[in-house]
Amino acid sequence: MSDVFDVVIEIPKGSAIKYEYDKEQQRVRVDRFLNVSMVYPFNYGYIPGTLGGDGDPLDVLLVIEQVLLPNTVIKSRPIGVLAMEDEAGQDEKIIAVPDKKVDLASSNIEDITQMSCHMKSSIQHFFECYKDLDSGKWVKVGKWYGAEEAKTIISKSLLNV
Repeated sequence: MSDVFDVVIEIPKGSAIKYEYDKEQQRVRVDRFLNVSMVYPFNYGYIPGTLGGDGDPLDVLLVIEQVLLPNTVIKSRPIGVLAMEDEAGQDEKIIAVPDKKVDLASSNIEDITQMSCHMKSSIQHFFECYKDLDSGKWVKVGKWYGAEEAKTIISKSLLNV
C-alpha cells in the first residue's frame, strides 16, 4: 500500500451535521444532526475503495486546521488509528494528515505519538460521546495505534472490496 491515499470529506471540521455518502444516489446526504452539544473536531471522511468491519468504507479523521467542504478529495497520510466498535460492528477511525505536497505544516508528523495528549484526548472524548443521545446507537472506544497499524488496516480493507 502506498503511504498516500485519497480521502473524500463528508463532514467539515466544526459541523454538528452527520453527512454520509449515498452509494446508490452517488451524492452526499444528511444522515442526522448530532443530538449532543458537540461538533466534529476535524474534517471527517472516508477512503474510497475500502471496506471496513461495519460494511462501509474506512472512516478517516483528517487533522488539519482548515475546513474542507463535503465531497472534497484530498491526498492524505495515515498517522494512527483509534480502535472502535459501534452498533454496526468494527468501526476504526483512521487518523490522517494531508500529504506533504498538500500541507507543509503537517509534513513533520509521521505517527500518532507525535500528537499531543490533549489533542488525542479531545478526539477520543468526541467519539466516546457523539452518539450519547441517539436512541439505539452506542460506541465503545478502544486503544490508539500508530501509523504502521493504520497502514495494515487500510491494506486489509482494500482486499475486502
